[in-house]
Amino acid sequence: MKIVIIGGTGLIGSKTVERLRKQGHDVLAASPNTGVNTVTGEGLAAALVGCDVVVDLANSPSFEDKAVLEFFEASGRNLLRAEKDAGVKHHIALSVVGTERLQESGYFRGKLAQEKLIKASAIPYTIVHSTQFMEFVGGIAKSGTVGDTVRLSPAYIQPIASDDVAAAMAEVAVSAPINGTVEIAGPERFRLNELVARYLEATGDVRKVQPDPEARYFGARLDDGSLVSDNNPRLGQITFEQWFAMAQRN
Repeated sequence: MKIVIIGGTGLIGSKTVERLRKQGHDVLAASPNTGVNTVTGEGLAAALVGCDVVVDLANSPSFEDKAVLEFFEASGRNLLRAEKDAGVKHHIALSVVGTERLQESGYFRGKLAQEKLIKASAIPYTIVHSTQFMEFVGGIAKSGTVGDTVRLSPAYIQPIASDDVAAAMAEVAVSAPINGTVEIAGPERFRLNELVARYLEATGDVRKVQPDPEARYFGARLDDGSLVSDNNPRLGQITFEQWFAMAQRN
């Protein structure tokens, strides 16, 4: 089976490529630095020749509202058009748990626009909603930092390790399309502020975390159900403690 991974050189993409190649599939890691650009369309037609499955893991390089929307709309339209021309049988996209609930955020508006394009196309599809990656906890801390204080919502978060995300994406890539959405999530729930405080303390970071129910998460206000999945998610196996120990060794 020929599988093209859009964003195949990134965090999730590289790990997904590795898993699928070990299974014996013909896998192309497609990204701008390998000559495939979904925003401009460069290299798309050639990359999709003979392709059975496309896994879209590309992410916007900017979190600015207008730029995010333009990225996901342009990338989505170009990719789906090229897939139709190539006769691709399954389109898979990685999105975010809570996308439809977090529309105050420009980023999540962009992701919803991407999902709508997929659903409106004639290509069989599977959308995978994932909770936040453990690898992004440091970035979440940065987003809430002013001076030495990190203001974060005390809402629940259910982080998942990138290795578990890649395992799920590789499994979906060799499965039949469901023309719907599946969810994946980490095995544990934490209060967002408590998780980040724990992470900062473990890394020797002197910043202090202050819980604030009004603190925004990339522009959106959170409640306890915003970032977690109650939709029968596939749960990852790696706990936060295990992930942190592995991250410290690498």
